[in-house]
Amino acid sequence: MPAAAKTDRPTRLSASDWAHAALDVIAEDGVAAVAVEPLARRLGVTKGSFYWHFPSREALLAAALEAWEAMEQETVFGKLEAFPEPRERLRNLFRLVAHELRPHKIYSELLKALDHPVVQPVLARVSQRRMDYLAASFRQAGLPRLEAINRARLTYAAYVGFLQLSLQLGQPRLHHDEFEAYVGHVMDTLIPA
Repeated sequence: MPAAAKTDRPTRLSASDWAHAALDVIAEDGVAAVAVEPLARRLGVTKGSFYWHFPSREALLAAALEAWEAMEQETVFGKLEAFPEPRERLRNLFRLVAHELRPHKIYSELLKALDHPVVQPVLARVSQRRMDYLAASFRQAGLPRLEAINRARLTYAAYVGFLQLSLQLGQPRLHHDEFEAYVGHVMDTLIPA
């Protein structure tokens, strides 16, 4: 084959490319919208490329959720290691989480698909990891064990509730200043002085 023809062809997609494209679809249209043919069109390849990497749609969905879990570990929890003081770490967690829209959309869509056999165990793991992290941080901030666990539950319930109000129930989006005031209020209310 002539060299020019080789350079005109798109590079081969990796399994990671497919998984990240599936996450984009989940964020935009939900878990049910993840389908091989539309994804192939979106990526500009044939569906044969998909079957090179995955035996089924469920395997792709599992890979996408695994990528989402890994990104969360790296982009959220990884960044917080720089803050040894627990109250400051919690404040940075709240600020970081408050300003990342795409992960909220993915999480909200996954909550809608909680009955899916691939989604349920991932959400259970992620939610438990988040709750454990919050409870440990509240303990390190000086709260007794039970109070730290309850504060972690309240924090997580506030997060999930805000997502439902904003993304699922279509409540009007807060203006920037209103949202920043809300985030500040949440931090002042939930993080021990």
